[in-house]
Amino acid sequence: MTPLAVDPVAADRGDKITPRHRERRAYVYVRQSTLQQVEHHRESRANQYALVQRALALGWPRERVHVVDADLGQSGQDGSRSGFQELVAAVSLGQVGLVLAYEASRLARNNADWYRLLDLAALVGTLLADADGVYDPRHYNDRLLLGLRGMLSEAEVHLLHLRLAAGRRRQIERGEYRQHLPTGLVRLEDGRVVKDPDLQIQRAVASVFERFAQLGTCQKVVRSLRDDRLLLPRRQVAGPQAGELLWKRPAAAAVYGLLRNPAYAGAFAYGRRGPSATGRLGPSGRAVRHLRTAPEAWAVLRRDVYAAYVPWEQYLAVQQRLADNASRARVWARGAPRTGAALLAGLAVCGRCGHQVRVAYKAHHRYVCSAQSQEYGDRMCLSLDGPSLDTAVVAAFFAALAPAELALLDEVLAAQRTERERLAQRYADQVARADYEARLAQRRYQAIDPDHRLVAAELERRWELALRAAVEAREAAERFAESPPAPALDPDLRTQLGDLGRRLLPAGAPAGPPRGRPA
Repeated sequence: MTPLAVDPVAADRGDKITPRHRERRAYVYVRQSTLQQVEHHRESRANQYALVQRALALGWPRERVHVVDADLGQSGQDGSRSGFQELVAAVSLGQVGLVLAYEASRLARNNADWYRLLDLAALVGTLLADADGVYDPRHYNDRLLLGLRGMLSEAEVHLLHLRLAAGRRRQIERGEYRQHLPTGLVRLEDGRVVKDPDLQIQRAVASVFERFAQLGTCQKVVRSLRDDRLLLPRRQVAGPQAGELLWKRPAAAAVYGLLRNPAYAGAFAYGRRGPSATGRLGPSGRAVRHLRTAPEAWAVLRRDVYAAYVPWEQYLAVQQRLADNASRARVWARGAPRTGAALLAGLAVCGRCGHQVRVAYKAHHRYVCSAQSQEYGDRMCLSLDGPSLDTAVVAAFFAALAPAELALLDEVLAAQRTERERLAQRYADQVARADYEARLAQRRYQAIDPDHRLVAAELERRWELALRAAVEAREAAERFAESPPAPALDPDLRTQLGDLGRRLLPAGAPAGPPRGRPA
């Protein structure tokens, strides 16, 4: 095809449009990047919808003008835009004669999406139009101009990001940056951050850290909350329920997020995540996976800024424990107990390479370390008889019980009683909140005009659900009250346990813990 020069005046008159183009549909693409723009920038949206009139003026009948506005409130850098995918699919099938957008940046914010659309449009003969004219991607000059517009749009986004990042950095340096707060913390009008005044939320957040300190792993915390039928609070920050407080079943992701957030330790942290280590990019050209960095590598860290649920030292200990539990390949990681008959499953560390020792089960279990063999082809670090090592561990355990630590046992029993009191308070909080929600639903139902039947029916349904939730919360509290309390250590049992360690110590066992470097 011979390249044709583009006359802007002719483009505005629509001279490039042929009857073949008008036989197909005209697509008007409408998009705004955020929900705030959809709510407040109404004139911009009206200008984009006005492109329908331009399509009519260019000769398309009203029934062949199709508006694609499924991406309102969606960022142009999001590769999952359903409206844009619909537009690309229609163009590739040859169903579109003209694509209208207010400007090139509305269609795509990166060259990958923009040139994909241009290639398809040039292949099937689809025209593109914006507020300045009509363009044919098959013409060299038009394609060059459209390519430049796409490049300028992408450069504009890059410059905007640089300016926004610089402004955010200056706010952080001045201490004026207002970070999003997790559930359990609220910001007052004067800028101070305090604990949420709702005591039930405070107790729920604190209980997660307390249970992790006792149980040691996130999964055990999740199962513990599940067994006690306790819920975790979540204040929605987006969507139709934005601003509302929801009580949800405990999930591992929610518990991990709570334990890892330094705001609960009273710290303001910025730059906790670095770029993807693999450099893997998504459809928008951005890294799709970000890695957590250590506190010393964070861009900004200010302690004692917020009201703290746990001390900073305890927060660091929690992060270390999570790191030890997370990966079995980390060198000198402490590890977490694993399932199996072996006593040291998931706990033993190789004294040569520092990797965690695996357990091999055959006739009887063995502790083996083949990390160096698998990685470098070297010999196995060790292969130890499992029952023999377990016998030494048992002997060291009983030696540590001589004499029996009754004071420690008293502390454990006291901790169990304290935990039961906390659970009783949590159940009481859930009953109180459920009763409040039921009374609130009742007042809303009684305040509605009975003649407004549609609203009255919905409010009645919500009242019934609130009453059902209140009954379930009360039944759960009653079941907990009927469960047996923590046992107490009576004087006779204390006397019997006084010499327990000496009598349980196996014959020939050492008097104290064995010395030497562990396997």
